[in-house]
Amino acid sequence: MLNSKIKNSSEIIILKQYLSYDKLRILFQLLIFLIFLIFTLNNEIISKNFYEKYKIKELEIRNNLKLGTPAQKEFHIDDIVSIFFEKKIDNTFYDIEAIIYGQNQFIVSNSVEIELSKSNFNLVFLDGERLTLNDNQKSKTIFDKFTYVLESKNYEELLMDKDHYNTFELISHPEKEFRNHGHNKIFQYFFLIVVGLISLKIIFFYVNKMNNLSRFGFIFFVILLAQILNSYLIYLLDNAHIFSIVYYYIFNFTLLLAIYFLARKILK
Repeated sequence: MLNSKIKNSSEIIILKQYLSYDKLRILFQLLIFLIFLIFTLNNEIISKNFYEKYKIKELEIRNNLKLGTPAQKEFHIDDIVSIFFEKKIDNTFYDIEAIIYGQNQFIVSNSVEIELSKSNFNLVFLDGERLTLNDNQKSKTIFDKFTYVLESKNYEELLMDKDHYNTFELISHPEKEFRNHGHNKIFQYFFLIVVGLISLKIIFFYVNKMNNLSRFGFIFFVILLAQILNSYLIYLLDNAHIFSIVYYYIFNFTLLLAIYFLARKILK
């Protein structure tokens, strides 16, 4: 219905008045190419890069929430460590005094940095003094560097899911599920071309008829059914050993050709 609205817009009507059938077809083909190009660039490069940046930022926020948030020049990590500081830049605190409760340690140092090592958070103190007061030890130590491991605070690693990869990387991936997702993306490119051809056919070359709603509704239903069937075929690829990638492409491309020629017949 949106295509039909666009078809009746003044801009399209003017184009049809001043362009011949052959020129309209060239414009038609050019638009298909541009749509495909924009979709491909977005899918393979732009959205992939933005998604990776988003996941890194999300992971950073989630890991920071595990430690807590500094407030009023104080940073308390549960009942494990308290840090009192004068200023903070990124993950480093300056002019600090700290208490490590479990070990009864009191620390004064120029700075402390939160770093990641293996699967834990570390507190790296630089240029300071450490006072230990417990049953096993009573001592005062001057240090250049002292590292305290927050063993109870594991950080989450960035896991590479399907959306981190482009199509070529997906179909070359060692995991079957990733490869199948790559083949699904290839199908979606051809699906876009078919839907684009149908849409532009309505906009440029279709003559309105009385039963437009039923015609467009039927085409929409067939297109929707194709995507539902594709989802089922992906499920078979992931779970059924007898269903191979060859069957997937044969079935889907036969379906796309059938949709295209059926739509052309309906839109005559």
